[in-house]
Amino acid sequence: MDARTIIERVRDKSEPTQAELSWFARGLASGAVSDAQAGAFAMAALLNGLSEEAVVALTLAMRDSGDVLDWALDGPVIDKHSTGGVGDNVSLMLAPIVAACGAYVPMISGRGLGHTGGTLDKLEAIPGVVTSVDETHLKRIVKDVGCAIVGASKRIAPADKRLYAIRDVSGTVESVDLITASILSKKLAAGLDALISDVKVGSGAFMRKPDDARAQADALVATANFAGCNSIALISDMNQPLANAAGNAVEIAVIMETLTAPANSRLVELTLALGGEVLVLGGTDATAESAAVRLRDALESGQAAEKFDAMIAALGGPKEFSRDWRQRLPEANVIREIPAPDAGWVRAMDGYSIGLAVVRMGGGRLHEADRVDPSVGFSDFVTLGEKVEKGQPLVRLHAASERAALLAERAFLEAVEIGEAAEVPPLIHERVGG
Repeated sequence: MDARTIIERVRDKSEPTQAELSWFARGLASGAVSDAQAGAFAMAALLNGLSEEAVVALTLAMRDSGDVLDWALDGPVIDKHSTGGVGDNVSLMLAPIVAACGAYVPMISGRGLGHTGGTLDKLEAIPGVVTSVDETHLKRIVKDVGCAIVGASKRIAPADKRLYAIRDVSGTVESVDLITASILSKKLAAGLDALISDVKVGSGAFMRKPDDARAQADALVATANFAGCNSIALISDMNQPLANAAGNAVEIAVIMETLTAPANSRLVELTLALGGEVLVLGGTDATAESAAVRLRDALESGQAAEKFDAMIAALGGPKEFSRDWRQRLPEANVIREIPAPDAGWVRAMDGYSIGLAVVRMGGGRLHEADRVDPSVGFSDFVTLGEKVEKGQPLVRLHAASERAALLAERAFLEAVEIGEAAEVPPLIHERVGG
């Protein structure tokens, strides 16, 4: 077998065999497949798609390119994945809350991809936190704490690690088939009993159209269930940032505010919905509604904050981070508000442009070798449907320099539409599977 023949099959809308895809995955892991060949394969898959059988074969091949974990714990091993959005920090909320309810969460996460933020980049805004751990350390943290959010080790789905980085810089992020294989190769390698997928739809998502989001949700659920992992998906709205911030340290600040002083928000609502569903999948609760009640109790009692603190300390961060997090998070050199140019209602927000503005400020990567500035981003957003007066702050800007601030302000104002009142889409559009 050779990479060129496999690439030509996908390019010509022919069907690679399971053996060919297994060979290609091993080649990604070993280096036998070059960066150019990996990029060409990704582009061909984006343009022509893969069959359902090929997606399953590629997913399992990438999973099996490295180790697959097994567990001996007194509760279900469960996880959640988001297809990516702007201001989407649900993972940082969900893992400790679910762990406080008796489940175990070995969450293998990723870095920023395209215009979206990465959970690992956000965690590493906390001084001392190291998300690269070996499997022995991961198992110890999960057993002792109940949750760990880490990057895939070199031995977990190494084929995906290689293809993921190439997709980020080759304009091939949006492929439903490659997103599915990427997500599930890592998640299945973690030895999960159950997985909930949060599929985003809207201006800040990779899938902007409902049909595309439904196709992604169907693919994730079908592939995970085929591999023996109980799975459903929620399709949630990404026509505005989910949390009240977009960036790394500023999103950690939102998490800490929510864990230590809970209040109703879109972030909390979605976290409880996803957490309730996955606890049912894991067999701890009969209904998502009863599970959501337990999850809210864990949040409001402070148990979730204790779990978060324990996880941060186990990853090398400060002990009892929730007590003094304001003094520990990095701050940008330039912090100021962006005023509304006109009065009216917030009709639309281009999440893609807002996310890209954060990346261009240094909050993400335009090239693989770029270093992330954890302090930059946006916070204190107005929300869709909100009425604003001329001069009222639309958002708070955090930038490294005046020049970067001016460019980001221009991008943000171009991304926000103010005018007549418009309908605000629901937070959760649809439940898929089950």
